[in-house]
Amino acid sequence: MSPSQESVFSDYEAETSQTSKLIKKFKETPFVPIGMAGFAAVVGYGLYKLKHRGDMKMSLHLIHMRVAAQGFAVGALTCGVLYSMYQDYTGKPKE
Repeated sequence: MSPSQESVFSDYEAETSQTSKLIKKFKETPFVPIGMAGFAAVVGYGLYKLKHRGDMKMSLHLIHMRVAAQGFAVGALTCGVLYSMYQDYTGKPKE
């Protein structure tokens, strides 16, 4: 391989790393990583509270945690879509 081809592949690999993809996604749509973090936080909290659920049935506790985690993720995505629509329709002047 010639040196020019090696540099192309190294640039491609550097641009497609998981960290750079996450940073790019966070810059483009900040609500997606926020939704992912919130989902993980709700799941972590649910697992922590699993021991201290009292007399609540396990299945009921898991259903509540699933609904809370999904609600947070869907809410963050909805906020992201609304923010994107706001930028598209009010941020750009009509030509």
